[in-house]
Amino acid sequence: MRDINEFTITEAVKKTFKTEEGSRFEQLLHSFIEHVHDYTRENQVTHEEWMEVLMFLYDCGQISTPERHEFILLSDVIGWSALVDMINTRGGATEGSNLGPFYLDNAPRKALGADLSDGRDGVCVLVHGKVTDSLHNPLPGAIVDTWQADAAGTYPIQEQEQGQDKMDLRGVFEADENGRYYYTTVLPKPYTVPYDGPVGRLLRAGNRHAWRPAHLHYMVRSPGMSSITTEVFFENMEYLDNDAVFGVRKSLIAKMKPAKNIDDLGYTLTKTPDAVCEFDFVLAPEG
Repeated sequence: MRDINEFTITEAVKKTFKTEEGSRFEQLLHSFIEHVHDYTRENQVTHEEWMEVLMFLYDCGQISTPERHEFILLSDVIGWSALVDMINTRGGATEGSNLGPFYLDNAPRKALGADLSDGRDGVCVLVHGKVTDSLHNPLPGAIVDTWQADAAGTYPIQEQEQGQDKMDLRGVFEADENGRYYYTTVLPKPYTVPYDGPVGRLLRAGNRHAWRPAHLHYMVRSPGMSSITTEVFFENMEYLDNDAVFGVRKSLIAKMKPAKNIDDLGYTLTKTPDAVCEFDFVLAPEG
């Protein structure tokens, strides 16, 4: 190790890891080391710049909690989340989109037709559709896990100190025998990603806005199928073409229609909707 220099250190570091030759872990680790070292050499990173990066990452960790993951937010705003989603979208399946920093894995189970708005003011929307495989066969019993912001663009989890229940505007539904899911909720509004932490500082430094178009989050799964994490957006809403986290896909934009002939759908609903949004999810087989 005494003779390493700025050009030989990369291989020296890689050799210190006793990884399984040819393994996926070795590939990812070695490639990461190579890219970080190449970036440092190409940009002649100074001590001050190196420390700024480390302190930025430290600050991301300091502000993160089980209910706010600043590193996910960082991944989102630099397009890393979107890139991973694009690479991993399976043929024929609904395109993936951002998980976001506010997902909770223990949302309450809800009956089909339930209302998620919890009495909040705003436009009441019937959200419905089918969950199918890539051959359009319905997937009875598929799990549709959803969460969202309210009509002011705020997630309840962000306002727990003001008495909000973090489980509001969340629900886990089980598709019926025809693969259908349906429920009512309040129409969310555009909002800014959390701007009070290190990621906010990064956006301001880069003269970038923090706005996201109105959307609903989903995680959909069914036995034997690859699960999807995605978002549904609404036609003609602001920020569809400049989402701060690059989550919008053309295929994920749904139309919002006035609520007419609701009875023809055959749903039993807790609340009468003002508008209707229909979106079908497609899952691809595992493997």
